[in-house]
Amino acid sequence: MEESDLKEIYRILLEEFGPQKWWPAETRFEVIVGAFLTQQTKWSKVEKAICNLKQAGMLEPYGLVKVNITSLEEMIRCCGFYRQKASRLKSIAQFLIEKDMDELFSLPVDQLRRILLTLNGVGNETADSIILYAADKPKFVIDAYTTRIMDCMGVKGNYEELQKIFENALPKDVNMFKEYHALIVEYAKSYCGKKRCEECILVNGHRKGTIHGQEQV
Repeated sequence: MEESDLKEIYRILLEEFGPQKWWPAETRFEVIVGAFLTQQTKWSKVEKAICNLKQAGMLEPYGLVKVNITSLEEMIRCCGFYRQKASRLKSIAQFLIEKDMDELFSLPVDQLRRILLTLNGVGNETADSIILYAADKPKFVIDAYTTRIMDCMGVKGNYEELQKIFENALPKDVNMFKEYHALIVEYAKSYCGKKRCEECILVNGHRKGTIHGQEQV
């Protein structure tokens, strides 16, 4: 796959689904909470939990720190692994109280990423989601959908390898990174999740040589 192929894939996905305007959140802290809650669960369940937290006035650091852990667990129970996630949310809330969010997000991307990865429950995908969607800094998020689609197209690699491929091929544009990631998720849900493999315009187009340039005969 050539670097220009990734730009063409973005064009195809944008044409197919239109702008996704992701991440759906009113504040940076809501993005962070969502990044934790969405681990190993569907976004529809996260939305229910976010709604519960909003109604209880808990969608801000001080609220989460003060709330009874049992009450918090109940509010996010729909997300699965709710005890683990409740504990992690309390930890990140306390961290953000002690570390000013504006100061934290003003750090260079690599430094910010190293700090986030030291926090309980923060792996590559969660850290990069926070960097991209909450800090508004260019870091391409690689999730299971991206890995699956790239693998189907013959591009294999671990998280860091795939991320490097995308970041080397694309301009360091925060909005483009956001849209691209969201479009991949939407495409995977619409095609991969419904086992529409034979209809896959990405994989089939790549095999025919139509992703980049003219169709090869």
